[in-house]
Amino acid sequence: MSKLKAIREQKNLTQEELSEKSKISVRTIQRIEAGTEPKGHTRRALAQTLEIEEGALLEDIPQFIPETDQVEESLEEEPVSVPVNYAYIKIINLSSLLFILLPPLNILVPLLLMFTMKQKNNLVRQIISVQMIWTVMAPIIFIIGIFLKLGRPFTLILMLLIVLSNVFIIIRNAAEIDRNKKLHFYLKFSMI
Repeated sequence: MSKLKAIREQKNLTQEELSEKSKISVRTIQRIEAGTEPKGHTRRALAQTLEIEEGALLEDIPQFIPETDQVEESLEEEPVSVPVNYAYIKIINLSSLLFILLPPLNILVPLLLMFTMKQKNNLVRQIISVQMIWTVMAPIIFIIGIFLKLGRPFTLILMLLIVLSNVFIIIRNAAEIDRNKKLHFYLKFSMI
């Protein structure tokens, strides 16, 4: 087992979580855990994120890292050390509502906000992915409805249902972010 992997596991972090906190790519973390020696900025960023000395990543035996829940909880409350800001995530989610009738913008605006607010985490990726799927599926369902030739009233009702379905998805996800810090509607994969 590599030094970085042992220390990361003692801190109960996944490679993805360490990547988000340290701003080092998952691939670089995988290479270091496979045996590549971290250098310069990478070593400093990982050591600072894991709250260890830089030399601990180079030593043969990783240093013991005391596990104290109180220290971790106090660090999680500080906005500097926590990359996930649920208020921003909720704003990114609700921004799709403003452009519900302009489907490309219901993807582009949350994407722009993701970079502006520096919230490049799985929740935001899932929000955007759900909007991408809805944007692809809505015209397909509408075209199928037209081909069924059930009349103009049916077409208007179908259009309304398609738009309301996205409003429901966005509002339900916002409520779930408030309550449980997760999404109600999500994909098992990410499109971005």
